[in-house]
Amino acid sequence: MDIRVLRPSDIPHVQLANITNLPENYFCKYYLYHAMSWPQLSYVAVDVSRPPKTPYDPPKIVGYVLAKMEEEPTDGVQHGHITSLSVNRTHRRLGLAEKLMRQSQRAMAETFAAHYVSLHVRVSNAAALHLYRDTLGFGVDKVEAKYYADGEDAYSMRMELSELKNEAVVA
Repeated sequence: MDIRVLRPSDIPHVQLANITNLPENYFCKYYLYHAMSWPQLSYVAVDVSRPPKTPYDPPKIVGYVLAKMEEEPTDGVQHGHITSLSVNRTHRRLGLAEKLMRQSQRAMAETFAAHYVSLHVRVSNAAALHLYRDTLGFGVDKVEAKYYADGEDAYSMRMELSELKNEAVVA
């Protein structure tokens, strides 16, 4: 498995993974906006065990993280935001979501000196909550009522990036 920066040519494959795996879907231009505005922050997981048959054979993207910096943070603190994270069912429980998230968080801290990263997650998504809270160290900041289009509430979560920023200074 290879984790690499999202390329504009990956967007149709990322969109397919999003539509297949998540109820929250985006237009292609939204992915492109992330890729062009913050090219260092979004990553894909590529299954390299399947060699391309031709030079035109697209990469097999099995997961992605779509991330950005908040342009006008309401709290005045420079921070990143995870817009979307998804791994295909066939490639779950391999640690890919954690690797994608950590790579994006590291880039936020090193490239933009982000103080923290935020995200939203459905209150019913136990697997994602386990990843964010127990594995990555996010905490619930607040509950946002009826955040999703179907009326479900979201946890607004955040994780401080001070340790990653300190690592970047030492390196």
